[in-house]
Amino acid sequence: MGTLLVSILGIYFFVLLGAFAKWRFKEELHDRTLILISVYILQPFLTFWGLTTRPFDPEIFEAPTWYLIIVFALFLPMVPLARRLFRDRKKRAIFLVGSLVGNTANLGIPLGIAIFGEASVPYTTMINLANVLFVNTIGIYIYSSGSFSPKESLMNVVKMPILWSALAAIAFNLLGFELPSALEANLRLGAYASIVVQLLLFGIYLAGVRIEHIDPKLMKAVGTVKFFILPGTAWLIMKGTGMSPFVQKILLMELITPLAVANVNFAALFHCRPRDVAALVFASSIFFLLYFLLLWPLIR
Repeated sequence: MGTLLVSILGIYFFVLLGAFAKWRFKEELHDRTLILISVYILQPFLTFWGLTTRPFDPEIFEAPTWYLIIVFALFLPMVPLARRLFRDRKKRAIFLVGSLVGNTANLGIPLGIAIFGEASVPYTTMINLANVLFVNTIGIYIYSSGSFSPKESLMNVVKMPILWSALAAIAFNLLGFELPSALEANLRLGAYASIVVQLLLFGIYLAGVRIEHIDPKLMKAVGTVKFFILPGTAWLIMKGTGMSPFVQKILLMELITPLAVANVNFAALFHCRPRDVAALVFASSIFFLLYFLLLWPLIR
């Protein structure tokens, strides 16, 4: 358990560095420049590398398929609920996406290794793929709709290089191509840089969070869905499937990971209350540590 906590806290070391950099350099540090570099340059490297590191195994497609089924089973009734709960379009967007998009990569994959061993990696990687496709299509459209028209929001989805990088990587893998070792090393370098920059950006926005950015109603709504309704729905759905207990536990673990840092990136990119989102990500990360300690005996 100690090693697991060290792994989790080590991830947030870079968040602390980002916050310190913002406090130290203030307006000299232009966060939007880093956002553009992260989203349009580095994240496509992460996506392509992550989807081409090993051949696809047809059996591991079960987990990401059920992941998307569970997410959409909850997303559809949440749309009318969001209109009732929040008049502000941007808060509705944060509620709809933030509640469902977890940190399945930066936290979910190392967490799976720590709990279930390396046998979990193919499953956590494919679940992360499903999460990437959701957030880079539905997620971007909804975050964008907080500030843009439906047509503009759709174009913002189409213009995302991460989506095209994912589709190219899937085609590359399915066709049986293999990356030369030198090219794979360069892709891995860009992928790791993307992860670090995302965590730094989270810290940068967190440094600007003030009391007024914390919306108790939004935090309560997102937290209730993320940590209680979403895993509860997953448990009910998985009871009726033939999925192995091992895969069920991995899927449940990925669903309860705290809000993804990608939420901050896209909220900032589309001017959708990024500091409010940073506050939510931070609060969910703190709550996750306590929540996970309680669930640890069941997951293990």
